[in-house]
Amino acid sequence: MFDMVSRRGFVSLSAAAAASFGLAGCSGNKTSEPAGSDAGFAKSSSEKKAVELQVFAANSLEKALPEVQKLYTDQTGTTFADTQFKASGDLVEQMRAGAAVDVLITASKGTMDDAEAAELVDADTREDMFVNDLVIIRAEGSDTKVEAIADVANLDGKIAIGDAKTVPAGKYANQALASVGLYTGTEGDDGEYAPELADKVALADKVGTAASYVSTGDCVAGFVYSSDIFRYDGIEEAFVCPEDSHKPIVYPGAVAESSEHADEAKAFIDFCLTNKKAQKIWAKYGFELSE
Repeated sequence: MFDMVSRRGFVSLSAAAAASFGLAGCSGNKTSEPAGSDAGFAKSSSEKKAVELQVFAANSLEKALPEVQKLYTDQTGTTFADTQFKASGDLVEQMRAGAAVDVLITASKGTMDDAEAAELVDADTREDMFVNDLVIIRAEGSDTKVEAIADVANLDGKIAIGDAKTVPAGKYANQALASVGLYTGTEGDDGEYAPELADKVALADKVGTAASYVSTGDCVAGFVYSSDIFRYDGIEEAFVCPEDSHKPIVYPGAVAESSEHADEAKAFIDFCLTNKKAQKIWAKYGFELSE
């Protein structure tokens, strides 16, 4: 993946490309409307009564998803309840407790696997939606240098890492640390930190908290997603973790088994993946659609 270079450069190109496609779509004869087109979804909205959808989504989507939801509401009339943005594991636990949900989007395949195993989501509707990078961040303007994952053990200060029990970004971080001998487990939530790192770790309840710890100076560095750099002020990329240092970062989405609006929920997932304007929003916040 671009030889250790963050997707941030790629994202800019993606956004520009998406914009050019959008302009191209405004000209010429329109003989048909592909799935996900603006007109296609507008037509469907006039044929069915608008509903309100409840979405549970990974914390890292809290900036991008509302913009896509507004776009969908403008085009279809479908509205959204107060979308819950939390650590993926916490969202699944809320669903286990009986929370009413229409769409679940998690930040890891493992968490969605748990939801599927518990029959909380409809497996037939599951889609891999986005991919992301794992990065080590520092405070904006900081002179902290990280040239390899192992460097975090030598930094003078705390390292922010999501609590792997509920935060997928923490699991990916621990997998990356395991690849250089600083964590004893291979899954990311099944081991311990090496002695030279253990006292430095500051656990965060969500990836946004890890970013906050670094931006405020409470931690000298932290592990977050590349998309988080677009979401939070006061942080910048110090190092992009190699792809082979952790499992692929994939965001699956699925319709909840308890949904009373399953067709509309699936239509929204499809819109997220196919609508050109939605794709431009994802790219703006550092998310690349899963192939």
